[in-house]
Amino acid sequence: MSSTYEMPPQRDSWFAPLSIDLLVKVLKTSFFHPFVAWIIPLCFRAQNMFWDAPPMLVSIAWASMITLSWIFITINNRIAYGLPREVDLSDEVIVITGGSSGLGLLIAEVYGMRGATVAVLDVKEMENGEARGVTYYKCDVSDKAQVAKVAKDIERDLGTPTILINNAAIVLGKRFLDLSLDEIDRSLTTNLLSHFYTIKTFLPLMASSETGGTIVTISSVIGTVAAAQLSDYAAAKAGVSALHRSLTAELAQTHPNMRTVLVTPGQLSTPLFYGVQTPNSFFAPVVEPVDVAKEVIAAIDGGLSTHIGMPLYARWIDWYNVLPVGLQKIARRLAQVDTSMKTFVGRNMGATGVDDKKGQ
Repeated sequence: MSSTYEMPPQRDSWFAPLSIDLLVKVLKTSFFHPFVAWIIPLCFRAQNMFWDAPPMLVSIAWASMITLSWIFITINNRIAYGLPREVDLSDEVIVITGGSSGLGLLIAEVYGMRGATVAVLDVKEMENGEARGVTYYKCDVSDKAQVAKVAKDIERDLGTPTILINNAAIVLGKRFLDLSLDEIDRSLTTNLLSHFYTIKTFLPLMASSETGGTIVTISSVIGTVAAAQLSDYAAAKAGVSALHRSLTAELAQTHPNMRTVLVTPGQLSTPLFYGVQTPNSFFAPVVEPVDVAKEVIAAIDGGLSTHIGMPLYARWIDWYNVLPVGLQKIARRLAQVDTSMKTFVGRNMGATGVDDKKGQ
C-alpha cells in the first residue's frame, strides 16, 4: 500500500482521539438505526409488557420515527440521484489524475489489487513504483495537448475508460498580493481547467459504454468558505463544484447512464496542506485519506451518483451561507478559518525537495 504521511502538527487536547464524527457514527449504528430501535419494544414484549404500557408506546413511536426517517432518506437519494449503474470491475478502466501520491494513490492501489484496470496520470512517478494493475502515464493535466495524447494511449493500451477521478491539485498558500500572474495561471489551470480538459477528453469515450460511466470530482469545503491565503485555490474549487453540478444536470438529460460523484473533504492528512493546524479536533478533525477513499470506492462500486462530505461539518457547510453575515464573521473567527494557513508548509516540507504538484 502507499506510504503514509505524518499527521500535520495539531494542538494538544485531552479529547484528541474523540470527534463529533465518531459520536455520530456510533449513534447511527445504535440508537438511530431501525434494527436496534425495534429491538427495544421486542425486549419489552419479551418481558410480558402490555402493548399500551407507556414505555412500550414510547419505544414503538421512536422505532417508527427512525424507520420512517431511513425510508425518507432512501427515497430522497433515489429521487436526487436516480438508479445505480451496473459496475463490473473486470470491465472497468479507471483513470485517476494526481494518482502518484495521497488519496489518488490509495484509490489506485485498491482498485489495482481488486482486478480493475487503472491508469494514473501525474507529473511525477508513483511513490511506491508500479503497483499491481496500475499503469503510470506521465502527464501534466494542465496541458490539454498532453491530456489528449494520453487519452489515445490509454484507449490503445488498456481499453475505453469508464471511470474518471479528477483528483489532481496544487496549493500555493500565498496571500493574493504575493501571487504572481504565472502562479495564478498555474493554480487555476491545474485546479480548475484541468477538470474541463479531462472531462471533455474522456466523457465521449465513457458515454459510449453500454453500462455508462462514473465521473468523480474531488473538490473541497474551501470552495465554500474561501479562507485567507487560498484565494486561487478557493476560486478553483468553487468552480469545480459548480462545474460538477452543471454537468450532472446536463448528463441527466443527455446521458442518463452516466453517474457523478462530488467529494468535498475538509483538511486531509496529506502533504497538500501540511503544517495547517485544525482549530478544533473535535468539531473539525483532520480526515485520513483512507476514510475518504473508502467512501469514494463504495460510491463507485455501487454505481451511485452522490455527494460525499467529510468530516461531518463538510456535509452541512452550505448552510454557512444561510447565516446572517454577522454570524458568518463570528463563525469564521471561532473556527480560525482565516488564520490557519499561517503555519502552512505544504508539499515543499522544508528542504525535502518534494514538488508541490500534484495530487490530494
